Amino acid sequence: MKLGFMTGIIGGAVLAMGLTTQAATAESLRVGMECTYYPFNYKETSGDLAGYDVDVANGIAEIIDAEIEFVCQEWDGIIPALLANKYDLIIASLSITEKRKEKIDYSIPYRVSIGRLIGEDGKGLELFDADGQPIADNFNGLTVGVERASNYADWFAATLPNVDIKFYDGTEPLYLDMKNGRVDLIITNPMKGHLVFMSGENEGKYEFYSPPLSDEEFFGPGVGVGMRKGNDELRGRIDAALKQLIQTGKLEEYALKIFPWPIHNEQWGE
Repeated sequence: MKLGFMTGIIGGAVLAMGLTTQAATAESLRVGMECTYYPFNYKETSGDLAGYDVDVANGIAEIIDAEIEFVCQEWDGIIPALLANKYDLIIASLSITEKRKEKIDYSIPYRVSIGRLIGEDGKGLELFDADGQPIADNFNGLTVGVERASNYADWFAATLPNVDIKFYDGTEPLYLDMKNGRVDLIITNPMKGHLVFMSGENEGKYEFYSPPLSDEEFFGPGVGVGMRKGNDELRGRIDAALKQLIQTGKLEEYALKIFPWPIHNEQWGE
């Protein structure tokens, strides 16, 4: 009896040690995001992070069995901070572009990446022709608000270099100046723009003054998870997790919490 009793204790201790070791070696990943980019990644009044990017990060973590820690970072330093090892992943609506791929690697896309110009309703501006190309002269006298270090900034620099641009560190001051009439137009994500400017109390006050801008050279094929180069094994697991989130309908579920439509391409899950 005593021998059996002691064996049980020893066996239980060994099992407990095994569980402790397993827990201690569980993968831990730090995820960088702006934390002010409603409705994709932002802080609720409780201080908790929420939004589409946050749901995607948590969905990936659950599938690959990792613990994640969110790290808030201003947008213009989002890639430098990754390269400085401040965090391991960027899940922050970061568009996949060739310019950025020179510095970092990406997962497959998990949402579309496009931009549109927004201004007050009734201005009667004709800024693009029938083929969707900008009419440079019609931008004369207009000030356009643009988030600094964004793909939108790159698009303007290459496509409309003479337009009067006012740069902003983050979307909240950009949107505030639009509402206060300090800029004539802003360029932003149309999904976010729809929520902020064309629904609720602002419905009917603003309109889109451009078609969807989706030039892959600047906007890329979509938004992906960014990581330092050389992490091929991790990238493979994240790709597989994103495909699973698409195939099981979870990405659509995340989008429909906010928008009336999904914001990814089903073919990404194949």
